Amino acid sequence: MKKAKKTVNGRKIALIVLAAVLVLAAVVLAFAGNYLFHFALDPEFGGMIGSYEEGDWELEGDSAWFSENSEDRWLTSHDGLKLHGLYLAQPRESHKYAVICHGYGSIPQLGGRFAAKFYEMGYNILAPAARAHELSEGRYVGMGWPERRDIVAWVDTLVEQDPQAEIVLFGVSMGGATVMMTAGEADLSPNVKCVIEDCGYSSVWDEFAGQLEEMFGLPTFPVLDAASLVTKIRAGYGFKEASAAEQLAHNERPMLFIHGEEDTFVPYWMLDKVYHYCYSEDKEKLSVPGAGHGEASWEDPELYWSTVEAFLDKYIG
Repeated sequence: MKKAKKTVNGRKIALIVLAAVLVLAAVVLAFAGNYLFHFALDPEFGGMIGSYEEGDWELEGDSAWFSENSEDRWLTSHDGLKLHGLYLAQPRESHKYAVICHGYGSIPQLGGRFAAKFYEMGYNILAPAARAHELSEGRYVGMGWPERRDIVAWVDTLVEQDPQAEIVLFGVSMGGATVMMTAGEADLSPNVKCVIEDCGYSSVWDEFAGQLEEMFGLPTFPVLDAASLVTKIRAGYGFKEASAAEQLAHNERPMLFIHGEEDTFVPYWMLDKVYHYCYSEDKEKLSVPGAGHGEASWEDPELYWSTVEAFLDKYIG
């Protein structure tokens, strides 16, 4: 009888210990997921991205030129956010438009060198500020996923302004992912004739998985799963659903994919993945030797812009 009681008591203790361990693991996992969410996507947290302060940015060269010569544009998103953009019109009538999407933690003005090139080619320029960036409202960074709907709306404003508009979507890094995600939207205006992406990630999951290992030495499971769940609850999207590759499977527009071969922040292998997933038969890719993340246009500007111009000449104007 005593032996049976000891056995029962031992099982109870083991179950209590197991339950305590599971509760502790859940608490630790919840803390880790919440921390990573705020670290990567919350400007007020001060992790990888900070809140926008106009005086913090020194604008020179093309960035200063773009800032000084552009005008403010505003848009109310489908979920009620006031979004900001910069617009620069050609001095003479032009039906060509470039929508330029900036990268993570950046601002539209810093895309001045791209704006200057497109402007030189005769394009009117629209450079929206992503959610939670610059003057655009938004509590958390969307990594291109909610922004895909914003870009559809920005495009609609251009078509309303000019029904003859011929539009190219262009983006670098997070902006590259944004235009790829936008390209898969069924209601994107047919006035968008082609899309150019530079070093965009294949999905938010793929990007954060690499950064999690690089920065923290942590495995994706279960830490990234927890962070994705927190993001779904707080920001309305999960890391796996925010996929440029999956969106491209629905895209029939001409696409140009650009990537630096030495890119480790958005790894070079992602170029082949997004290119493979793209449904369009009219697709090209440009690999730039020696270029790191976002450096392709700096590393070999002649190759970069000659490729871009040749691509655009096929589909616009």
